Amino acid sequence: MRTALILLRREFSSFFLSPVAYIVIALVMVLNGFSFKAAMTVLESAPSEGSLITWTFNSRWFWLFYFFIFPLITMRLFAEERKLGTWEVLLTAPVRASQVILSKFGAAFLFYLILWIPGLANFYLFNAITGGAAELPGGELLGTYAIILLMGLFHIGIGCFASALATNQIVAAIICFTLCMVHFLIGMFAVYLGQGMSAEFGQFYFYFATVEHIRTFTAGLIDTRPVVYYLSFTALFLAFTHQVLEYRRWKV
Repeated sequence: MRTALILLRREFSSFFLSPVAYIVIALVMVLNGFSFKAAMTVLESAPSEGSLITWTFNSRWFWLFYFFIFPLITMRLFAEERKLGTWEVLLTAPVRASQVILSKFGAAFLFYLILWIPGLANFYLFNAITGGAAELPGGELLGTYAIILLMGLFHIGIGCFASALATNQIVAAIICFTLCMVHFLIGMFAVYLGQGMSAEFGQFYFYFATVEHIRTFTAGLIDTRPVVYYLSFTALFLAFTHQVLEYRRWKV
């Protein structure tokens, strides 16, 4: 346990030794602001059934930057070890591969959590300025951040796998972005096919459709199916990463 915590602290602190971390934080804050402003514009233009929370996380601005987060924060996790020449040292050190993977995965997820704090603060600041004139349903806010965290676990797992496979950071970023987008587009394609089809098919495509997960959770509805889906696939990609590391350990 102590070894895992030391590795986690090392990995997390290393994020802030690179200018990329501050660029990512600034980029997410700016684009999150545009998404928030777009939601306010929608609500100002005409009456709407959706709340400020719903429109913020269903806007084009949100999807514009969301999938670029994961290549940027995960591309260095394992690929950088090769660049710095510490890959062999890491694989031959008296630590288990699972400890290395979980420390890197945990550090990336903690950094991911930090990215969403300013966006959460936007809602509370807006509520304070307007004196509570605009409704901010607590259930919708809880559901929204729950699905964002679940999706983050899944996509960071993909990023870990991509970084373990790649020979350099750029390749790792490309693999991660491609896999994330393929998953998203499969869900979109399933939604398109599901229009006008049976309810049974609708239940099937719901499992893969990220946009449907967002719509459900931003409405304040907590569905256990996406929870199981994202946690299961996160574990699967971490298992894949473990197999890659074990393979490389035996090659050293």
